[in-house]
Amino acid sequence: MRPTLKVMDERLCSKVTCAREAVATLTYDYGDQMAALGPLGGTVDPHAHDLCAQHAERLSMPAGWVVVRHEALRA
Repeated sequence: MRPTLKVMDERLCSKVTCAREAVATLTYDYGDQMAALGPLGGTVDPHAHDLCAQHAERLSMPAGWVVVRHEALRA
């Protein structure tokens, strides 16, 4: 019997009305007023937000917040 490959479902951007494929995952640390943006996580996390390339690039945070961007996302 041949092994079957499990096909990963396409994950879409979390932004409302955006239907583009997600390429990055955004997480927050509210206590430290910090957001981390990295490559798309391996699993869906209810406490994280998946973003398409356009929304990941345009990401902005409130004044006083720090955004840490994983270098692999930069061109």
